[in-house]
Amino acid sequence: MTRTYDLTPPWKRSTPAPELPAERDLVVEEVVTGFCGAVVRCEKTAEGFTVTLEDRHRRLRVFPMTPSGFLVDGKPVTLVRPGSVAAPVPVAPARTASGSVAVQGARARVALPSRIYVEGRHDAELVERVWGDDLRIEGVVVEYLEGIDDLPAIVAEFAPEPGRRLGVLVDHLVPGSKESRIAAQVGGADVLVVGHPYIDVWAAVKPSSVGIAAWPDVPRGEEWKEGVCRRLGWPVDTPAAWKRILASVDSFRDLDPALLGRVEELIDFVTDGQSVG
Repeated sequence: MTRTYDLTPPWKRSTPAPELPAERDLVVEEVVTGFCGAVVRCEKTAEGFTVTLEDRHRRLRVFPMTPSGFLVDGKPVTLVRPGSVAAPVPVAPARTASGSVAVQGARARVALPSRIYVEGRHDAELVERVWGDDLRIEGVVVEYLEGIDDLPAIVAEFAPEPGRRLGVLVDHLVPGSKESRIAAQVGGADVLVVGHPYIDVWAAVKPSSVGIAAWPDVPRGEEWKEGVCRRLGWPVDTPAAWKRILASVDSFRDLDPALLGRVEELIDFVTDGQSVG
């Protein structure tokens, strides 16, 4: 019997990229374009299978699932339809709580001179819970105002300028409100004031995430947070109630879009064209 031997030196032999199921939320990088995103779907077409990726800005791109066409943690993989291979390949966590692509091993940047201000401690803690990873990667510091009454003086003291921007998130920013009148007193190319429509940031958390049917109506003149506790049958203990609400938030999916869009807008505003040395 004649035997044949592969005389190619080992270092010249090409190793096939391992196959990896294109499971939803798997984060990959397409090798040709460098587009990085999470898998949202895998579909069969006349030419073969395609995969749709979504990046941190919610942009969608469709790519053919070609051999060695993607990277995971910098290593080539061949995406295949889910269920077609059994051996799992360890992958890094797919996304941060804000829905951004997780950057493994990245260190927090030195803080930018720009800042984001929010009205109170609860606002700051909620932003940190959902966007904390993104803020550290971008080098953005969030501070709280303890109310909006002194906003014009705070903006003047901060002195926004190119390379030193100020973004402000305001509660209950609706036409005709006290908050809208105060916000109208500040402006300029390097300051951005945005807000959500709720009386308090508590209500920006989806009721279903907290385990309630809806946020109750509290009559004008009654302290809103205490009124919420009474109507939900909770102890009138604001710190304990907030701890309960904050613990119900695991990701951006637990927040109302009215808040999500405004925080993303502020992050983009204060980081636009900025870098740290």
